[in-house]
Amino acid sequence: MSYQHIRLPENGEKITIQDGRLVVPDNPILGFVEGDGIGGDITRAAMRVWNAAVEKSYAGQRKVHWAELYLGEKAAGIYNGDYFPDETLAAVEDLIVSIKGPLTTPVGGGFRSLNVSLRQDLDLYACVRPVQYFDGVPSPMRRPEEVNAIIFRENTEDVYAGIEYESGTPENEKLARFLREEMGAEFFEGAGLGIKPISAFGSKRLVRKAIQYAIDHDHDSVTLVHKGNIQKFTEGAFRKWGYELAEEEFADQTISETDLWDIYDGNRPDGKVVIKDRIADIMFQLMQLRPAEFSVIATTNLNGDYLSDALAAEVGGMGIAPGANMADHVAVFEATHGTAPKYANLDKVNPSSLMFSGSMMFDYIGWGEVSALIASAFGKTISQRIVTYDFARQMDNATEVSTSAFADALIGNM
Repeated sequence: MSYQHIRLPENGEKITIQDGRLVVPDNPILGFVEGDGIGGDITRAAMRVWNAAVEKSYAGQRKVHWAELYLGEKAAGIYNGDYFPDETLAAVEDLIVSIKGPLTTPVGGGFRSLNVSLRQDLDLYACVRPVQYFDGVPSPMRRPEEVNAIIFRENTEDVYAGIEYESGTPENEKLARFLREEMGAEFFEGAGLGIKPISAFGSKRLVRKAIQYAIDHDHDSVTLVHKGNIQKFTEGAFRKWGYELAEEEFADQTISETDLWDIYDGNRPDGKVVIKDRIADIMFQLMQLRPAEFSVIATTNLNGDYLSDALAAEVGGMGIAPGANMADHVAVFEATHGTAPKYANLDKVNPSSLMFSGSMMFDYIGWGEVSALIASAFGKTISQRIVTYDFARQMDNATEVSTSAFADALIGNM
């Protein structure tokens, strides 16, 4: 495939898919988007850490060949104002595995959200967010070490489908008239209207990915989080379809929480993943009071947005929260925070969200030694109280360092 502005490294090989699995060469081409605002600072720092970890893990036997892709403000400068060039989408799909920094959404026109558009155009239906505590990181929790979960958030449906009609528009009035006259709905005049689609197809493929992850990584449970007590035919249907999927496709590997207690008196049989569900508002409380009870979480789009950010706050905040947007095979790993433009080019902010998203990426391609080395170096660096400003202001006797100096410390501790 030829590109106008993207240049693929000559010495690298593309990742491929065979028999439904990734085939990763020892010299893979991985795509990266620098991102806007602080994206340049954190991408440069994180990439130094990734490259050092690969070199130290494999002593030159493996090496990443990076291909820069363009989205956001940098893309607009290269593609005549286009923040979302078609060839970048094509390259993300072609390379299969990529990582990106935070992106600015154009103001006054263009895409409602570049991130949402990327997920929808490439059908990256699962937002995957692990939440894990590192000893010494500032936390509001009394026992933050009990928080260790991974959230699978449906990424394409729910209110994020963007089906909205502004109050006072002809489209809004037409829909409001239909709802009142044809469907018997009652609501205030002048209301903005939004549609919340949640399908069996979208729900089941998300739950399938969550259950398969739990099986592959030896987790004991998958919790379906929903608001089905109120939204019975959307959130409630997500719950119902989740249980159906488990029974239809994973009957030998899963057990419902009801059967766990009715048949096994609460003692999980060896090799079985427990499928359970919790109402969303209660789940927020439980993740503070009894977080150790939850391992893999599968939930709808808006619930997942709230829950993943809340859980990140329990283990140190968005500055160290990693994430990924995944289809069946194509995956785009990303920093989960915003662009923080007032800190752009100041070499100041914490690069750990993007760095740990890279760790997820290396796990995804089967290079687990890299992510393990990064985690070990991070833990050691935190124990030395060498941190960026966001942690330094919450810790006693900390040594505050810049973004690049924090990367230096991490590399030195490998």
